[in-house]
Amino acid sequence: MAAIHVFWHDGMLKHEPLRGIFDSLSCAGGLLAVLDQHPENATRVLNIKSILEKGPISPRIVWHQGRMATIQELHLFHDPDYIQKLIDADKAGGTTIFAPGTCFNPGSWEAALLAAGSTLDAVKHVLEGKSKLAYALVRPPGHHAQPSRADGYCFLNNAGLAVQFALSSSSVKRVAVLDIDVHYGNGTAAGFYSRDDVLTISLHMDHGPWDESHSAEFGQPEEAGTGKGVGYNVNIPLPNGTGDRGYQHAMEKLVVPRLESFEPELIVVTMGQDSSAFDPNGRQCLTMKGYRVLGRMIREQAEKHSSGRMVLVQEGGYQPCYTAFCVHATLEGVAGVDEALLDDPIAYYPEDETYAILKVAELEKRLHQLG
Repeated sequence: MAAIHVFWHDGMLKHEPLRGIFDSLSCAGGLLAVLDQHPENATRVLNIKSILEKGPISPRIVWHQGRMATIQELHLFHDPDYIQKLIDADKAGGTTIFAPGTCFNPGSWEAALLAAGSTLDAVKHVLEGKSKLAYALVRPPGHHAQPSRADGYCFLNNAGLAVQFALSSSSVKRVAVLDIDVHYGNGTAAGFYSRDDVLTISLHMDHGPWDESHSAEFGQPEEAGTGKGVGYNVNIPLPNGTGDRGYQHAMEKLVVPRLESFEPELIVVTMGQDSSAFDPNGRQCLTMKGYRVLGRMIREQAEKHSSGRMVLVQEGGYQPCYTAFCVHATLEGVAGVDEALLDDPIAYYPEDETYAILKVAELEKRLHQLG
């Protein structure tokens, strides 16, 4: 079982979105006595950190102190004008709404810089040969942040920065990004949409755009890239309730063949556990068992193509307790655990996977037609 090098900093807890109804700031005209915490709150990552410190995987965890990214590093992926907008919003204080549900408050900028810098240190750790498996336990998440704008709770695209850093190092020529968050990794896709040295694959719920006035991406197979990047952005929108076996089937039929043909020298996993059975932001019904299997399959591909080199970047996961258990299970898989180390505390259901398997077959046909 491989050691897992985890990059973390307590300063990321300073990003604290305001209360409202789910991820909006609406107060429902004062009708409610208690408002929701924003889904992307500090509790979820505190529980992840806790289970990695106390759970059975803890002897294999090596902790590293994260650090802030520099402004120059942010320009690897993001437009300077956009970064200046974030700097100005931080200086102004108060709350800035950059996109639906995406609240920038005092403390948000420090947290975002720490998330970006910690992710960059994680990929650097792997590229320097200090480990083959690094995990950036970071927030705010990043995979919706586009080069020139914030989106979907995200301000800086942590994974996008890591990919650009890897390619600029000249030691890596091809990077694959595998996004298992329940939502389409539209920001990462946008950053590499015309590139053929980055393969972006997103396994997500077939949700469509959450705000058509702000986001034109639907996450459909036909959104396959542009120019020389055609065919290097692979979208796999799965039906609600796909479940453990459905995700495994999609990996076998749609993800593994793409990785086989691309032969990445580094695999970056944008890892969201909001596709779990109990997440308020997703409906995909994955359990710990499913995440463990996904982790093992990703490990197999890394061993085959990238000498085992993987960088995991935390994205979503908004059920504050079950998310932590699903992260533990995912890490068991990517670390090469043969038997489950931790029992699932709540998930049991009989899977109805027939529809999901038929849907994967339809997607396989559509993607094949696109070349």
